[in-house]
Amino acid sequence: MATVSIREVVKKFGDLTVMHGVSIDIADGEFVVLVGPSGCGKSTLLRMIAGLEKITAGTVSIGGRVVNNLPPKDRDISMVFQNYALYPHMTVAENMSFSLTIAGTPEGEKKSRVAAAAEILGLGPLLDRFPRQLSGGQRQRVAMGRSIVRDPQVFLFDEPLSNLDAKLRVAMRAEIKSLHQRLNTTVVYVTHDQVEAMTMADKIVVLRSGRVEQIGGPLELYDDPCNRFVAQFIGSPAMNVLPASCRDGKLVLPGGAVLDAAPPALPDGAELLVGKRPEHVRLGGGGVPARVKVVEPTGSETCVLADLSGRDFVCVFRDRMPVRAGDAVSLSFAGGATYFFDKDTELRIR
Repeated sequence: MATVSIREVVKKFGDLTVMHGVSIDIADGEFVVLVGPSGCGKSTLLRMIAGLEKITAGTVSIGGRVVNNLPPKDRDISMVFQNYALYPHMTVAENMSFSLTIAGTPEGEKKSRVAAAAEILGLGPLLDRFPRQLSGGQRQRVAMGRSIVRDPQVFLFDEPLSNLDAKLRVAMRAEIKSLHQRLNTTVVYVTHDQVEAMTMADKIVVLRSGRVEQIGGPLELYDDPCNRFVAQFIGSPAMNVLPASCRDGKLVLPGGAVLDAAPPALPDGAELLVGKRPEHVRLGGGGVPARVKVVEPTGSETCVLADLSGRDFVCVFRDRMPVRAGDAVSLSFAGGATYFFDKDTELRIR
């Protein structure tokens, strides 16, 4: 196990800068998820930690040692790729032990390490099979087993579940989290799926356009986002955001509807953005008039898409709501948290 320290890291491809002075501290044994939209730089940052991309400026340290100029094999890390990267002509056991074979590890130690990893991952009956004989989930476990046998200081995961179906992704999320708890090793995990990030991470790093937007625990980012981007990226369905203005101590939408939520301490006439999570909206209660567009019952909850002052607005109700498309309803903002953002900078108004 080891700490990972990323200090003012810059990455350029020619004249294009894709990482703009990123700094992140990862504690020993911590499970950190890098999350953000496609193109935000999360995989590039992971590849720089692994030594697969050169660092233009700044430093990356693993276990207190600066590794900028070390090749991947000398960094004591192990990486699990999105496409598994298994050798098709090798059995499961041979794939898992390949790095040990290259390192000249004695045969007895090699077999014991493979057996221990196979037991952890439930791969014992599959050791003599070839990758083509395995399901997607089994292949992913083999790729994880190949990393475990190396006993690295840091595990790196690059969107390892993106090729799996939805049900298997949920199962594999639990397996990876359980594996981390058993091994208590440092993990840096890349995903574009914020649900994965929320359910697996000790700490989440939200990236956008090569910059860190916010770092914190899953619930910290959910409950206390620093700006509109984090507020809408963390949480599914995403937070609703509406333009409004402060008038006579009230929040007024562009169409003239008044929100039943107290405004922040801003001058009269000030314009801002109002955020409301779908599950914090209530039906009725003399709220804002809206019209139902789509109703999506899932059994455990009801998702309602409504037209509110000409904008799509999503609500999630735990109860089974007796509403249909076309119904006129009122939506109350009085319950749960209401968030405010600066109209121009989109930073949180606290």
